[in-house]
Amino acid sequence: MKLVRDEIKPLTVSIFLLLLAALSSCTSTTVDEFRQGETGIESDQSIVILGRRQASDYETRSEFVSCVGDRMTRGENPINIVPEQEFVDAMFPWFEPRTAPLRTSDLERLMAEEVVAEKMAEFGIRYMVWLDGFTETTDRSGSISCAVGPGGAGCFGFGSWEDDANFDARVWDVGTQTNVGTISTDATGQSYLPALIIPIPLIARVEANACLRLANQLKEFVNGS
Repeated sequence: MKLVRDEIKPLTVSIFLLLLAALSSCTSTTVDEFRQGETGIESDQSIVILGRRQASDYETRSEFVSCVGDRMTRGENPINIVPEQEFVDAMFPWFEPRTAPLRTSDLERLMAEEVVAEKMAEFGIRYMVWLDGFTETTDRSGSISCAVGPGGAGCFGFGSWEDDANFDARVWDVGTQTNVGTISTDATGQSYLPALIIPIPLIARVEANACLRLANQLKEFVNGS
């Protein structure tokens, strides 16, 4: 009987590994661009990327805003990015959640303030990008149970869920105080959590993919490509 058990054990592990390979999480990402004006940027000009946070129960995660900004500073034709918090602190109180401009007409009124115009010039801001969106988890299914016994502890079961990262980026030209375009990205993916003794999460990296695709598209957009 011991021989049979010893033979079954590696077989079970092999089947489990094959299952992990078959269930490797994947993500599909779509990007849409709507251009409303001509764009272009000089080497001494910068962009600031800000997350929408008008409601107390909703905000665009600062980590995602930082991710997009960081990606735009890399690779070919990098863009100068002013860190969000540095910009908001320097512009206090005009870009706090309750006072931040919601429309380009609000930006026009702000630019009439001498101190705001001076700070914008100091930073060399050519474009202001407003990021708005979130990641939602849906369609959870399955269950995992864990137990501790004389022979040790272990978990068994299977779970899955779907993640959907949906973000919009509105690009404002600070010089003309106009909205020159909108870029939208939607990344969806199925994540899995199989457990045979220990849970092994297979996570769909929807936010990471959305960040990369959105940053690349924004870079091309502001460069006028």
